[in-house]
Amino acid sequence: MIVRPHVAEEAVFTAQAEKAHRAALRSIARIVEDSVPPQPEQAAHAGILAMLKTGDVLCVTGAGVSTDSGIPDYRGPEGSLYRHRPMTYQEFKYDAAARHRYWARSFVGWRHMGAAVPNASHHLLASWQQRGILSGLITQNVDGLHAAAGSDPVVALHGDLATVHCLTCGSREDRRHLDQRFEDANPGYAEAAMVAAENVNPDGDVSLDPSWVHRFHMVLCLVCGADTLKPDVVYFGETVPPERKAAVDELIQHSASLLVVGSSMAVMSGFSIALRMHRAGKPVAVLNGGPSRADAKADWRWRTRIAPALKQLDEDLG
Repeated sequence: MIVRPHVAEEAVFTAQAEKAHRAALRSIARIVEDSVPPQPEQAAHAGILAMLKTGDVLCVTGAGVSTDSGIPDYRGPEGSLYRHRPMTYQEFKYDAAARHRYWARSFVGWRHMGAAVPNASHHLLASWQQRGILSGLITQNVDGLHAAAGSDPVVALHGDLATVHCLTCGSREDRRHLDQRFEDANPGYAEAAMVAAENVNPDGDVSLDPSWVHRFHMVLCLVCGADTLKPDVVYFGETVPPERKAAVDELIQHSASLLVVGSSMAVMSGFSIALRMHRAGKPVAVLNGGPSRADAKADWRWRTRIAPALKQLDEDLG
């Protein structure tokens, strides 16, 4: 069954949902600026290298790791947040028109996201994990590229776009299967709309003119028939599932130090990891192309391009 596009009334939030929505908007709009200066390259490199040689390093990655795979970041100089505001969980849950708009855009954007492959940074971090240098890998990315590169286990803090679940009944569906259902309901739409799309966003959708959204036909949950299908990722305004929080807690407890790679740590779910490691007296290092919220808590701050820095560290590890 498919759902014809329609114009829905503006979402009406409960007081609690409204509060969470406003908090999510503040989180989305957060600008991460320099709080402390980065260190000289040689000193930062030496400090991070010493951490890696000691081992038991917990690595947390962000969007900067996937930019070489063609996936844009959020808060970098060319980040998508300067062009596009992500939808909050409250908007998605309570507004049918918002869900329809998301899936029209995501159906087109998935062509790009689904074709992305791991880059050298993903493979290098996977090799460090396999060699026992890393005690664990937590990613804030939802592209699945760390797992595709061979990292195991990976705590996907904010979920993975490859799975979809229904907010009404909880059933799950593979994203590629859903994509085929969208294709059957919208033959030729993705190819035509991609020509009109303005950009691809890190959360898997594109920017489309409302006229294209109106033409898109939504499909329903295969189990309960609701139009509440949602990618299995943590939206702004949504909480990280308890089992992932428990996995993070265990890694923090059993890791000797923290290495942040390619993340501004603007979102509290990621930043809290740096805070907890710092409070525990464990060394923290940040390797990023721009300022990070964790800089003030970091013993080592290397402001540089991700891939060349990781390659240099790997060569020095031998």
